[in-house]
Amino acid sequence: MRPEFEQARQFILGNARLLDRKRFAFRFERGATRDVVAALRPYQNADGGFGNALEPDMRCAASQPVATELALEILDELGELQPEIVQPCCDWLASVTTGEGGVPFVLASVEQGPHAPWWKATGKAWLNPTAGIAGLLQKHGVKHSWVTSAVEYCWRQLEGQSLDQVIADDAISILRFLEWTPERERASVAFDALGEVIRSRLVADDPQATGYVKTPLEFATSPGRMAYRLFESDTFATHLDVLAKRQQADGGWPISWAPPSPAAIGEWRAFVTIKWLVVLDEYGRLRETAA
Repeated sequence: MRPEFEQARQFILGNARLLDRKRFAFRFERGATRDVVAALRPYQNADGGFGNALEPDMRCAASQPVATELALEILDELGELQPEIVQPCCDWLASVTTGEGGVPFVLASVEQGPHAPWWKATGKAWLNPTAGIAGLLQKHGVKHSWVTSAVEYCWRQLEGQSLDQVIADDAISILRFLEWTPERERASVAFDALGEVIRSRLVADDPQATGYVKTPLEFATSPGRMAYRLFESDTFATHLDVLAKRQQADGGWPISWAPPSPAAIGEWRAFVTIKWLVVLDEYGRLRETAA
C-alpha cells in the first residue's frame, strides 16, 4: 500500500465508529464478515428497519428508509444479504410504503432527534431510496412482496414521469436499480435517458469544483459500474489525481456539508475516507505496483 494508506488507516482508527472500523478491516485487512454484521446489528430496530444514527445526519432512534438502504449497502459490501436481517427489513419497508408503491425519502419520525435541515418528510414516495433498495434486493435475489411492489413503482416513475426533478443523489439510487434489474432492455432505455440528465446537469465535470457536488467518481465508483461509460477514461484519471490530493493532513478526507453534531462530523469523515480508499483501490491507485 502507498504511504497515504497508512495515514488514512490511522485516521480511521482514531475517529471511526466500530462499524466502520470493521468495514475497513474487512476490505483491507482480511477482517471477518461476522464482525461487520455484529457491528451493524445494533442499528436494526425491533420493527426490522434501521435507524439509531446509522445515517449520521439523522440522530433519531427510529427506523428510516435511507438508513435501511445504507444497511443493505454495507451487507452488499460483504457479498451477501443475511436473510435473518433482510426479511424483517423488507417487512418494515412494506409497513411504511405509501399507496404509490414506494417508500418516502424520510419519515416524520426524523424529528425525534437532531438531524440535518434537508431531512423533511413529505409523506410521498420517491425513487430515492426506493430504487436503490430495490436494486440491491434484486441483485441478491431476495424474494418478498415488497420487492415486487417497489420494482413496479420504480418502472412507473422511470417510464411514465419526467426526470426533471431528479437530483444527483436520486440518480445514484436509480443507477443501482438499473444495474441490477433483470429487465435489461428496459434498463438500457432508462439508462440512456438518465445518462443524458447526469451529463447535462448533475455531474461536476470540473475536478476542482467545491461544495456539495457529485463528480464522475460518485456515479462510477469503479470501472465496472454502469455509469463508467458516460465519461472518457481521461476524465477519471484527472478526477482520481485530484481526489488523492484532497486527503488532509490528519489522514482523512473532508466532507462538503454540515452535519448536525460534532459526532456526526467525525463519523461521516471516517465513512467518506473508507469510501474514497475503496474508489482509489478499485481504480488501481492505492496499492504499490512492482517495478
